[in-house]
Amino acid sequence: TLIVWLFADYVSRAANRHPLVNPVLISIALMGAILVATGAPYQRYFEGAQFVHFLLGPATVAIAVPLVRHRALVRANLLPMAAALIVGAVVACASAVAIAAAFGAPRQVLVSLAPKSVTAGIAMAVSENLGGVPALTAVLVITTGILGAVIVTPLMNALRIRDYAARGFAVGLASHGIGTARAFVVDEVAGTFAGIAMGLNGLATSLIVPLLMRWM
Repeated sequence: TLIVWLFADYVSRAANRHPLVNPVLISIALMGAILVATGAPYQRYFEGAQFVHFLLGPATVAIAVPLVRHRALVRANLLPMAAALIVGAVVACASAVAIAAAFGAPRQVLVSLAPKSVTAGIAMAVSENLGGVPALTAVLVITTGILGAVIVTPLMNALRIRDYAARGFAVGLASHGIGTARAFVVDEVAGTFAGIAMGLNGLATSLIVPLLMRWM
């Protein structure tokens, strides 16, 4: 896993961190190809990668370091962040569910889709508790994260949004950890606000999705 990630990161750096050359996407594709080629069961692979999985916790906590460094800027933007969180969390859930429902998707798929913009652990728990398919939710979460990380820079440039706090908060809200990682590559302030958005959106979505699904 570490060798694959280092290779993917090298390719990304060689491409000057181009949004389309996303190391997470490269790693997933390569690791999947290796498992298929060797016939190794995913369960056995995951058992061997427990140390890397464990490091997700400390890595998430480490996001607080730049948060402390930029606390004055964070305090100055509390009101805009609160408004963006409420609107963004509701729109992220409701728009995806509404579009899928318009195409006739069954309720189980709608439940699996609704929490797609939050980190996998929260999204899968919400999906399972409401009768969704956690495995499908995990795929949707990863897809959402990668697409957000790829699209965010060209989209923000096209919209002429130059404020890194706003850019970071938007990608963290929409694309959880993968988007947050991309934000840190671009700018520390963007990464800080992306981390805040990722954490707050996890809480907001866990409250919004059950209320939303009552209407479906």
